[in-house]
Amino acid sequence: MRLVKLIANLGYGSRKEIQAAIRNGWVTDCGGTKLKPDSKTAHEDILFDDAPLDPAPGMVLLMNKPLGYTCSTKDQGRLVYDLLPGRFRLRKPPVSTVGRLDKETSGMLLFTDDGTFLHRVISPKSDVPKVYEVTLDRPLRGDEGKLFASGGMMLESETKPLKPAALEVLSETHVRLTLHEGRYHQVRRMFAATGNHVVTLSRIRIGGLELDALEEGSWRLLDETDKARIFSITPEA
Repeated sequence: MRLVKLIANLGYGSRKEIQAAIRNGWVTDCGGTKLKPDSKTAHEDILFDDAPLDPAPGMVLLMNKPLGYTCSTKDQGRLVYDLLPGRFRLRKPPVSTVGRLDKETSGMLLFTDDGTFLHRVISPKSDVPKVYEVTLDRPLRGDEGKLFASGGMMLESETKPLKPAALEVLSETHVRLTLHEGRYHQVRRMFAATGNHVVTLSRIRIGGLELDALEEGSWRLLDETDKARIFSITPEA
């Protein structure tokens, strides 16, 4: 791929703008040599304005999503994409969230421009567990764990029962819930069906990958080891 198209596809600007950047000497190799439009230089050896290029297509990001942000490119108000560099929204292929967290849910959110990776994570066949920490409005009634694990629980207006889910009770109003699917507002609807209300909700793990010390509102690139952890088999919470 020609240098101009490569950099434009990463969202740094239009092809015309990238051509101008090359003429101005803003695109160099790691040794400081100014590159030309037909230069053949490895992606990892290219600098744009003295900074390494963003990763090539196949990029995966992990964000610690704050409350109040929407997983959309069209909604009004604060969007999760506002927490990323603006050029990420201009990449080709585009960067998308891997599934969604609603506005009032915080925690682990993945982004990628790799459609195969995205579908592998969200596909029911992959059976990737997602772990949520939940604070409830009222004490548990006592039978939630058995109900959620039964594989026969039905949500209102649906015709297919939920997959078994594992409930870890931390206190009478504080639990961890492990799901193997991602239906619309599933955690909130599950507890609503038992007569309770979710006060706070945060996703803390996807597969074997955790947030670790990532600060709220921050993000980081995932390497191959991180991505492998997503699909690793881990004990249920």
